[in-house]
Amino acid sequence: MKRKILVFILSILISPCLAQLDIDQCHDMARQQYPLIKQYGLLEKSEAYTLSNAMKAFLPEVKFSFGANGFTDPTNSSPKTDAMGMGDMKNYLLNGSIQISELIYDGGAISAQRKLIKAQAEADKKQLDVRLYEINQRVNQLYFGILMIDEQSKQLKLLQNDLTLSLNTVQSLMNGGLANQSDVDAVKVEQLRAAQQESSLRTSRKSYIQMLGLFIGKALDEKTTLEKPVPLPISKSQGVLRPELSYYAAQQNLLDTQRKSLTARLLPQLSAFAMGMYHNKVLDMMKPAMLAGGITLSWKISPFYTRKNDLRSIETKKSMIDQERETFLFNIHLQNEKEQSVVEDLREKLNQDDEIIRLRENIHNVSVTKVQNGIQTINEMLRDVNAVNEARQQKSIHEIQLLEAMYQLKNINNN
Repeated sequence: MKRKILVFILSILISPCLAQLDIDQCHDMARQQYPLIKQYGLLEKSEAYTLSNAMKAFLPEVKFSFGANGFTDPTNSSPKTDAMGMGDMKNYLLNGSIQISELIYDGGAISAQRKLIKAQAEADKKQLDVRLYEINQRVNQLYFGILMIDEQSKQLKLLQNDLTLSLNTVQSLMNGGLANQSDVDAVKVEQLRAAQQESSLRTSRKSYIQMLGLFIGKALDEKTTLEKPVPLPISKSQGVLRPELSYYAAQQNLLDTQRKSLTARLLPQLSAFAMGMYHNKVLDMMKPAMLAGGITLSWKISPFYTRKNDLRSIETKKSMIDQERETFLFNIHLQNEKEQSVVEDLREKLNQDDEIIRLRENIHNVSVTKVQNGIQTINEMLRDVNAVNEARQQKSIHEIQLLEAMYQLKNINNN
């Protein structure tokens, strides 16, 4: 019962939040909802398991072995060997042994391996950041698409109001004998067209809002409103903070770690061992069991053969990453220049839109007066009504396009 009450209270608290959304909320929710986010936890688990396995190299290693061997004429029997107890040597050997070895010094190999594991895990996480960052662009397209539809719907309402006023005017003129039924019908045709546009916009918005809901993992409906973002400051000197740059840096760090690990391969390793063995007494003079212990020093020289090429390979890979980074920044610079040109163009258009609307409204007002005086047709007046609506729509479109271009610039640079 308590659980049901808690769920009910949470639903009440959460539901109003979903009545209005802003673009940053959508970005965050889409990121948390996207299936790829689960890979962060998997990467951390994989790193922990691999690090744990690396440290187990210092644990004692136990080895069991069993053998059966046969010999042909192992000794030449003589009175002297018989007297020494070696004349009755068996021609087969059965044995079992257990050996325990402990690594004392590994030349830094395990430490280097742990650093490699961490560097690789960090590079994998940065690569995941890059893949998740792409979600922002897809959310932006849906978000500003909905805002565009909302603005068009607002302007359509104004058009419908203008058409209602026009219909009242024409009906008054018809009552006075200055217009006829065909003039009334012409206005009604425009009203029906506006109603069709309204229906199309409503259907498009429903589709867009449902797709946005799928991205953010929330059930959105027609009542959900989106907050219009505030204009962003634009600076040509803004820096680039894209996750790709962190990914390139993580790759370089991984290669540097690999380079350092090559040194550990050149050093010797020291280990201690203890062994117990039991056999079938090949000679009577031998005891069936024995113990042994000691220290083993091993040093592989094969890494010296490949060291030069290994270093060259790492440097080549680092150069390739540097080139990828430079190419990425070059493309970002081109995108910045293009988008900043779009912003400047839209700002200039918006400065002219208000004047265009003012002039169109003046023309429309004069047109209404002319119709009332019988010196202009209804169709000409309707043309001016549509022209005013088109001018308003263009301004609304330019405003949303400007906001979208600003947020596109933000997305390009991640700042």
